[in-house]
This record gives sequence, C-alpha cells and structure tokens, in this order.
Amino acid sequence: MRQRRIFRSARRPVSRAVLGGTLAVIGALLVALGLPSDLMGSAPRTADWRAQASEIRIVDGDTLRLGERTLRLLGVDAPERGQSCTDAHGRLYDCGTAAAAELARLVSDRAVDCRIHGRDRYGRALGVCQAGGAELNASLVNNGWALAAGDALPALVPLEGAARLAQRGLWAGGFEPPAHWRR
Repeated sequence: MRQRRIFRSARRPVSRAVLGGTLAVIGALLVALGLPSDLMGSAPRTADWRAQASEIRIVDGDTLRLGERTLRLLGVDAPERGQSCTDAHGRLYDCGTAAAAELARLVSDRAVDCRIHGRDRYGRALGVCQAGGAELNASLVNNGWALAAGDALPALVPLEGAARLAQRGLWAGGFEPPAHWRR
C-alpha cells in the first residue's frame, strides 16, 4: 500500500487528449501570430553567390558546385548524365555528358556570379548565373543543350525555339525530354 504525504497533494494524470489539444491550440496561436516561414534556419529566398574558378565543379548540365554549395540553374532542364540521344546521323551519344561539357565550356576557368531565387524540392539553391559576362542559363538553352523549364524564366522560351529551328545541340538529332527520361 502506498503512503501519501500530508503536505503534498495527490496528482491527477493529464490525459493525452487534453495535452494534445492544448499543444494544438498553442501551435495554432503561434502560426496565427505570423512566425517567419524560415524559423527553422532556412536560407533567405534571394542572395548573391560568387565563386572563383578554382572553387567551381560541374555536376551535370544544369547543376554546379560553388565551393561547398550546390546550385541548380533556374528555368533550365538539361539531360542527365547517362541519358542517350541521337546525333544528326542517328548515332547514339551521352547527351547528359555533352550538356555538362557545354556548361564547363561556358564557365571556362572564370569566376561565376549567381543570383539565388529560392530552392528546389531537394534543397538545392536555384539561381541565374553569369560567367565572363554571359548568362549560363540563357546560353545553355540558346545553344540547344537544355530546355526551358516551366514558367520560372519566360525569356528562355524563345531561345529554345531559336535553338530548335537552327537544330543546335540536342535539336540536331533526337532526344527524350529530360523530365520524361527521369521517370
């Protein structure tokens, strides 16, 4: 048998429902008060990044490593490494590697300046970058090594049309759009 102390009141257990309801009300109040969306330490939506040529690594046709940071070019969709395409003569080639080589050519041992515009679903920064005065996003699409992706940068759509008409890059042969190939 359990003894009770005279000067200590008996505790009543709090039900889980009451505790859960209380926490839900507190959470709703905090949200209603307008806590910042980046409360958990996410990066600012826009920022400027710069990397020297020695810090730049080409991951694939639309992704760069700038030192320890990973950046995906906003508004472009380049083929993945290992993706097969056909050239103007119907021969197969790795168009993902060719797109990465084009990005490396555009960077060509120059510093890269990027304006960050948020993050993708994998947490990578999304940005518009320049190297040696040339915008990398627009140059990849204009040279036919990437497609204009979504509505992020509407100015890229006419560049894609021009590359298609001139049969530059991917448009010289046949290819499956990168988004379809990834599925």
